[in-house]
Amino acid sequence: MHTFTELGLGADIVRALDDLGFTQPTEIQAKAIPVLLESKPDFIGLAQTGTGKTAAFGLPLIHFLEPSVDHIFSLILAPTRELAQQIAKELENFSKYKSGLKVQVVYGGTPIMSQIRELKNRRPHILVATPGRLQDLIDRKAVKLDQIEFLVLDEADEMLNMGFQEDIDKILQYTPEEKSLWLFSATMPKEIRAIIGTYMDQPFEVKIHAEVKTNENIEHKYIYVNKADKEAALKRVLDYLTDFYGVIFCKTKMDTQELADYLEKEGYRAEPLHGDMSQSQRDAVMAKFRNKTTPILVATDVAARGIDVDSLTHVVHYSLPENPEYYTHRSGRTARAGKKGTSLAIVTPVDIRRIRFFEKMLDIEIKHIKVPLQSQMYSKKLEKWSEKVIGTDTIELSEEIIQKAHELFKDITKEALLDKMLVLEFNRLYKKIEKDDLNVSVKDLQGDNKKKSRDDRSGRSKRNDDVPSSRGKQRSSNMDTYFINIGKIDNIHPGVLIDIIAGYAGTNKKHIGNIDIQKRHCLVEVDKKFSKQMLNDRVLKYRGRRITIKKEEFKY
Repeated sequence: MHTFTELGLGADIVRALDDLGFTQPTEIQAKAIPVLLESKPDFIGLAQTGTGKTAAFGLPLIHFLEPSVDHIFSLILAPTRELAQQIAKELENFSKYKSGLKVQVVYGGTPIMSQIRELKNRRPHILVATPGRLQDLIDRKAVKLDQIEFLVLDEADEMLNMGFQEDIDKILQYTPEEKSLWLFSATMPKEIRAIIGTYMDQPFEVKIHAEVKTNENIEHKYIYVNKADKEAALKRVLDYLTDFYGVIFCKTKMDTQELADYLEKEGYRAEPLHGDMSQSQRDAVMAKFRNKTTPILVATDVAARGIDVDSLTHVVHYSLPENPEYYTHRSGRTARAGKKGTSLAIVTPVDIRRIRFFEKMLDIEIKHIKVPLQSQMYSKKLEKWSEKVIGTDTIELSEEIIQKAHELFKDITKEALLDKMLVLEFNRLYKKIEKDDLNVSVKDLQGDNKKKSRDDRSGRSKRNDDVPSSRGKQRSSNMDTYFINIGKIDNIHPGVLIDIIAGYAGTNKKHIGNIDIQKRHCLVEVDKKFSKQMLNDRVLKYRGRRITIKKEEFKY
């Protein structure tokens, strides 16, 4: 096994790594660093998140840098603010004994003028940036990239998934041809291959088949329910776990927003975190989550990157990830600092094979547990309600009100009053009639799979499975529905929204159908004839905030 000194790094860097407790390089570091130090080639590093990629490219950048230079020497692009901040922090730790080295991070959602002033005054050697904000800085002539020697694209696949292809192409046009381009990615889609073919010269490629290790302090569990019962099952889990403090992972931004809105409507303290939120919204959500004002965070995988909270009790996979690495990465957000934690997957019949695959690949047992019966939840609800009543402070009540209440209830016993209070509470809690037992029997798995196979051949299963659940009005057949990332929190009203959409798409009010304004987003129906205008590339803003419009796809 190599040491960092044997990889060729300078003594000042090795000393900083010793302080951080880094004694031996990971596989990606051991394979990448000697190559990068020796010939500065164009480089491709294929490795999953959590394998030590930041040090793999960051340590060579620090090694090569002469602090006497007075321009941006290296540029690192990352998909999210949180990841960019994390990279910058690690680089500062690695360069602890590299006197004079300056790192700066820039990202959207914060005042651009303060970043421009800092760039001018600080004159960083290494700039870590998100693509959108960097493009804005370039347009304002606040950043010059004509002298950079190294450009790193970190999490390149995620940047492309988030729609930064155009920004990356534009940014690369401002960089010199003779630079070294280092690309790190978990996957290699065709879009990444296009970047390689266009901008890289005979790159050296390293591919790491990471050994996925799971934290032994994590209990892995799953519940098995029908797709239509997922929301009800999640509510029962949250009700049963009175100390729940964790992240619920969804697959898409829209799923994240809708589930968070639903939970909030049902009385749970939940907030979403996804890429269509403004930076001020993201900061506010994370502040409430860290201080546990909001104990439930509903997030996408990308949005959750860079979040570092040590005391999470649970991680819930509301939508299963595509591969074992992402399952491990999600689950690893709990059971930190030696604490215990639980990873819980909500599994439907179409997901069950993937859970079995994760067990096999990760060499773990994911234990099947039952969703509590509705009848079993009464005692748990009673317990929570009793604790709330006992813990309620009455200091705000005046003596006059207290005396009046005592007079009104003087002829009723304590037992009878408590019974009546319980009736009122449980009538409130159980207005909706739910199935008592939401569980699907794992013993019936073979039968489920045979039925699914028959349905797949007939095409019925896919159509039914893809029909989205609807909590709004019936969708009009001649209308397309669009997701817009502004909502009640932005003080948007139907009349204002109609005017915005009508002007943007070149239509009028009669071509706009149902409008559903949620807390942080809207769903708007627009006549199909205007689909092309709705999806044009023009920038649309509301109160200075960039508006994202996406077509909501319905499949039958």
